[in-house]
Amino acid sequence: MRLSVDGLLVYFPYEYIYPEQYAYMCELKKALDAKGHCLLEMPSGTGKTTTLLSLIVAYMIEHPYDVRKLIYCSRTVPEIEKVMEELKKLLDYYEKQDGQYPSLIGLVLSSRKNMCIHPQVSTEREGKIVDGRCHSLTASYIRERHNIDNTVPVCQFYEGFSLDGKESNLPYGVYNLDEIKQYGRDRNWCPYFLARFAIVHANIIVYSYHYLLDPKIAEVVSKELAKESVVIFDEAHNIDNVCIDSMSVKIHRRTIERATANIGTLEKHVSEMRDEDHRKLQEEYQKLVEGLRDANVARETDLILANPILPNEVLQEAVPGNIRNAEHFLSFLRRFVEYLKTRLRVQHVVQESPVGFLKDVQQKVCIERKPLRFCAERLASLLKTLEIMDMTEFGPLTLITHLATLVSTYTKGFTIIIEPFDDKTPTVSNPIFHFSCLDSSIAIKGVFDRFQTVVITSGTLSPLDMYPKILNFHPVIMTSFTMTLARPCLLPMIVSKGSDQVAISSKFETREDNAVIRNYGQLLVEMAANVPDGIVCFFTSYLYLESVVAAWYDQGVIDNLQRYKLLFIETQDSAETSFALMYYIKACESGRGAVLLSVARGKVSEGVDFDHHLGRAVLMFGIPYVYTQSKILKARLEYLRDQFQIKENDFLTFDAMRHAAQCVGRAIRGKTDYGIMVFADKRFSRADKRSKLPKWIQEHLKDSLCNLSTEEGVQIAKRWLRQMAQPFTREDQLGVSLLTLEQLQNMEEKKLQEQAHQRMDVA
Repeated sequence: MRLSVDGLLVYFPYEYIYPEQYAYMCELKKALDAKGHCLLEMPSGTGKTTTLLSLIVAYMIEHPYDVRKLIYCSRTVPEIEKVMEELKKLLDYYEKQDGQYPSLIGLVLSSRKNMCIHPQVSTEREGKIVDGRCHSLTASYIRERHNIDNTVPVCQFYEGFSLDGKESNLPYGVYNLDEIKQYGRDRNWCPYFLARFAIVHANIIVYSYHYLLDPKIAEVVSKELAKESVVIFDEAHNIDNVCIDSMSVKIHRRTIERATANIGTLEKHVSEMRDEDHRKLQEEYQKLVEGLRDANVARETDLILANPILPNEVLQEAVPGNIRNAEHFLSFLRRFVEYLKTRLRVQHVVQESPVGFLKDVQQKVCIERKPLRFCAERLASLLKTLEIMDMTEFGPLTLITHLATLVSTYTKGFTIIIEPFDDKTPTVSNPIFHFSCLDSSIAIKGVFDRFQTVVITSGTLSPLDMYPKILNFHPVIMTSFTMTLARPCLLPMIVSKGSDQVAISSKFETREDNAVIRNYGQLLVEMAANVPDGIVCFFTSYLYLESVVAAWYDQGVIDNLQRYKLLFIETQDSAETSFALMYYIKACESGRGAVLLSVARGKVSEGVDFDHHLGRAVLMFGIPYVYTQSKILKARLEYLRDQFQIKENDFLTFDAMRHAAQCVGRAIRGKTDYGIMVFADKRFSRADKRSKLPKWIQEHLKDSLCNLSTEEGVQIAKRWLRQMAQPFTREDQLGVSLLTLEQLQNMEEKKLQEQAHQRMDVA
């Protein structure tokens, strides 16, 4: 359909539209008009992706100078592929309506692992190995050797791209991963480098968060993207954690040992080069004296070598004299690594500021701040000069140089914590050095400053007012949309006690109580007996899941459960979890039904959709608070309190409730779907918890559903399931949750008339 959104002609590639999709478009257009950032929450399964693409593509066509590019960031490859699918559908619809294809290029960019077509390299399973092998075939010095001796292997696809690819432009169209790979095969061009080169000219780019938020990658990949761009962070409920992870470094004793070995290897290489080709080391030294950062830090070597984490103003400076000479730089690194080794000899937790750390380094090993700043750059330059073939081998030393550069560049918003044990093995000495970012706004600040509109959107962003605080930005639009329904297809309920009236809760004091565990088991067995198809359960942690399942075996709960459904369990091993998920889906497909026990914040809670029969009910056992004894978390809470006046409890509750909402949101993936959401913890009924759930869940969570026993919950679920089993067609939705163009126009006219009447009444 073609509709008008506040005077803008929008092509929407479906016959019908949801009322909330239209409302979403109206708010999004206001943000684009204002050239400001926005925060939009809309329920899962209501066509967020199509809505975003339809409105922004229409705006780009109407105002090509105001919005030149759309940068769509998603988290996983399947999500990226879904976006490309919707974009293809939209541009095909433009062609069908107008008789010609729009002058737009939509392009996906992913890692080499997902884009490589080299017959040998593409068979590797691990991303780092693919990167390393790609570098060993495409680096400039390898290609120079090949020109002298053609037995030296190079990548035919990279050579083909270098010869012809850079001169040509991609034809208009949408290129997903398979299509860009096929386009590369047909022309003997490397799809990865083709995409890297073409994103500057493409109108719509779809890639991972890290290409914008991780400074090591963003500087290389996204540096040249136009300011007049709209950036979308989809599924952005965890965006603050992504920002923090991209700026943090974790170093184990094993990393230090391997970094020491790396230095030894490099010293050997430097010594050999001194004997064989002194000229190359001298040339590198000369460049550093002149303060020239090699503009082409061989762009083809990409993310393996280019590690610029420094702000641009620092990069204008010359590399300090004491690390220009290769031998001096390596002895400097050795001193720094030895210093880190001594810091890991701890018996108790140590916490200090980056300033304190820098002071200590200077006092103990006479290392100053400035040369530390340039470590990542200097190592990248040295590895290039030495013409290292296997780059993956130097990962540990690269990590150490990242630490050196970060700790000497950023002093505010970071902390250093050295722990003698890993949380998972608290009895085995395994010291860890954490350089932790506490302020998520540091990584995303450049994105907000550089691009005119940034859209942060997800199905679970409540409470909305927390994000502007923790990301330190000022949205011009901040809205939460509800889900219009022709039938009550979601049933949220809070089960606060068992049939024996014992209160159920995962709080620390009662979580090990046999009565609580037994009541959780009884609730699950009763649900399994009465709810058809698949049931997904979420626990607060892997540890709690294991202890509850062990108790259920002793209590006979597992035997009772298996009388009704097959049982599968998510573990910390991703391969095991993938198998469990595969067989869970098979069991649901066969009509046998199954129960999947999983963990909040785990793989299942984030990336898997349990639509229709795969998830008729979701049970959330307890409130998924983050592990509060973590020193890093405590430091972050303290920072949030001091810098943004966010109370510890407010942040912990916000974090727990967004994850709880994310878990139960797996149950409903569209308006034809239906599902039960059980919050099994008496604390969910408190106002401070309940009010932090998304608006679209709160609307259906009536007071009568907030303090149920197991028995009452099961009875309500049975009645509701009978109601949901009645025939339900598209006609039942029309005019309520599904609108034709005519119905939408009538609805808008009525709304305008009502607003005019209200203004007259006020006058």
